[in-house]
Amino acid sequence: MNEKEIAQYEKLILRPVDRLIATLAIPTVISMLTTMIYNLVDAYFVGRLGTSAAAAIGILASVQAVFQAVGFMFGQGSGSGISVSLGEGEQEEASKIGSTGFLWSLIFATILACAGFGVLSPMLRFLGSTETILPYARTYAIFILVAGPAMAGSCVLNNIMRYEGKAFWAMIGLVTGGVLNMIGDPIFMFGMGMGIAGAGLSTALSQYISFGILLYMFLSGKTITRMGLRYVSTDPSVLFRIIRRGLPSLIRQLLHSLATAALNICAKPFGDAAIAAMAIVGRVAMFIGSTMIGIGQGFQPVSGYNYGARKYKRLREAFFFTWKVGEILLSSLAILGFLFPEPIVRLFRDDPEVVLYGVPALRFQCIALILQPFSVCSNMLFQSIGRTRVASFLSMLRGGLCYVPVLLILPRFIGFTGIQCAQAIADVLTMAITVPFTIYFFRHTSAENEVAPIDEKYAAATGIHPETVQSAADTRTK
Repeated sequence: MNEKEIAQYEKLILRPVDRLIATLAIPTVISMLTTMIYNLVDAYFVGRLGTSAAAAIGILASVQAVFQAVGFMFGQGSGSGISVSLGEGEQEEASKIGSTGFLWSLIFATILACAGFGVLSPMLRFLGSTETILPYARTYAIFILVAGPAMAGSCVLNNIMRYEGKAFWAMIGLVTGGVLNMIGDPIFMFGMGMGIAGAGLSTALSQYISFGILLYMFLSGKTITRMGLRYVSTDPSVLFRIIRRGLPSLIRQLLHSLATAALNICAKPFGDAAIAAMAIVGRVAMFIGSTMIGIGQGFQPVSGYNYGARKYKRLREAFFFTWKVGEILLSSLAILGFLFPEPIVRLFRDDPEVVLYGVPALRFQCIALILQPFSVCSNMLFQSIGRTRVASFLSMLRGGLCYVPVLLILPRFIGFTGIQCAQAIADVLTMAITVPFTIYFFRHTSAENEVAPIDEKYAAATGIHPETVQSAADTRTK
């Protein structure tokens, strides 16, 4: 064990669970909120250009979600593999997994961007764009496609750093890009008169700056995982394992893209105002929900590392602590959104028709948010420990198997109200299905910590006997 590995062991195995997850989750939540804030800032400034321009942002959310899907697949797939490998004391394996996942994320994202340019207008129409929305959507889409490889690559680097327990450094990269985007929007859009092209340019530049900062963290040696072409594996099984582990994230993000497209298509008969309203509500709900995602991402390195190190008691305590904190925080934010929906919607587009469609939708979304913490924790647990089949299935529920059918069926009976309440109903169904899987896992997993090979390595490096290490780990979980 080198000094970095010893420090990581002491952090992830010996530090009390509540303080550990808080330490990891706070910078991750800040990163998530910053990302969501600059999405909201885009929506705010573009909303000044008109209802059709505001709707264009909603149309392009599906395209962004595809690049994020690639990034999260390779990022979560690499990160969970790295976390377990480090928990088993295999640093070289971790570097091989990380470098391979990073390179392939860039390749996949570049191919997708090129394909997007080839079918730009038909793609935007398919995603729900009307003829009045299309000019704005085309302009904004060009910059989103250019930024696609940076989005995917940043997701991979961010996830690897989180799984190592380096959430603070990951936060620096994401927050810097987010702040620059918020500054760039008004400068490019209004100061330079570029309109929606300015919003797109600001987003693209901020994505590449974030990407550069995150990559520097690896190249400068701030991480245990080393990044470089010499670590890239040519063994197809390595790539397969990364994709298999990251499949739940790919499914979740692709279904989010599909759900967004389905939402826009269902809202299309009600006009640009309906599409704009649902785009605004979706971004607000994502902003609130991102706090839970951030807390859950703080839990994942703890989960993966402790599972690999056979610290099952800590894994159990970490899960329930994360769920409890997430429930308290998300419920508080959801209550505020439920009580004050009109001023929130008006902040982004002060159009009476947009407000009419948006207020009930936001209230339904806030009800749904209260149910998310358990589902998010369970999904992240299964993914981080490599239970790919269960994690993949659970990933398909909220944005796909439960949501899309409800979204397509309900409007036939209750009109636009069916669109507004579809997500709340899908979240109820998702949680009901998730609970039995989680109960089964904990009932069939040891409730105690066990001595593992990594304990022997730590003992050899520090001179502390494994049983002493185990006793310290048990004591610090209380």
